[in-house]
Amino acid sequence: MNQDLLTRLLKDLRAGKLDVAEAVERLRTLPSEDLGFASVDHHRSIRQGFPEVIFCEGKTKAQTLAIARRLLQNGGTLLATRVEPEVARGLIRLDRRATYHELARCVVIQRRNTTLKGDVLVVTAGTADIPVAEETRVTAEVMGSRVDVLYDVGVAGIHRVLRRHGRLLEARVLVVVAGMDGVLPSVVGGLVDRPVIAVPTSRGYGASFGGLAALLTMLNSCASGVGVMNIDNGFGAGCLAHRINMLGEAV
Repeated sequence: MNQDLLTRLLKDLRAGKLDVAEAVERLRTLPSEDLGFASVDHHRSIRQGFPEVIFCEGKTKAQTLAIARRLLQNGGTLLATRVEPEVARGLIRLDRRATYHELARCVVIQRRNTTLKGDVLVVTAGTADIPVAEETRVTAEVMGSRVDVLYDVGVAGIHRVLRRHGRLLEARVLVVVAGMDGVLPSVVGGLVDRPVIAVPTSRGYGASFGGLAALLTMLNSCASGVGVMNIDNGFGAGCLAHRINMLGEAV
């Protein structure tokens, strides 16, 4: 946070030059903290309801830890994604409450207990899709959503998902994760009247083209109410599922 700007803002508020609503609006757009290699956005939780998330791929361990330290100084929750074990060990040393979710490749530091709300259901076609699904689950849970999972219920044995039709109908929002041919979101989308977030994964044999085949299948779904994330983007799916889920809490 830029201290000079914040000081001026508070002085203007005290002097009656702006009201509380105007002060809050300006806080939403104050400049971020410049670390040279990163601009840390301390006000993201004001604008979007959750602090800045660290995407660790492409960052050095030192860069990741420096960003994490600055975010933690604000006292909020920390979520780091795509975390390699060595970086995870460094993050864990920053705070004893840190948890490394190995399958999801996420580190979470939660300093306050959160009451989980709503009902997000994460479904995978196969066991190989679980790491992306776990990234979705961890993301939605740390943001405050109650999450349940149904794993390995793909169309190669379609009876597996059909016999869980009742559970599909109970969920407020569904995230369906699939590689290979990517058909499962279409099947689920044809069975429910709830939002379905489809996530293609890069799992599959040669002609799956690293998830491109699944992505195109999902984009061409004939089922209504299916939205599609990018390949392997479990974090994006978890964030979107949480926001949809919270709309139900506001009713």
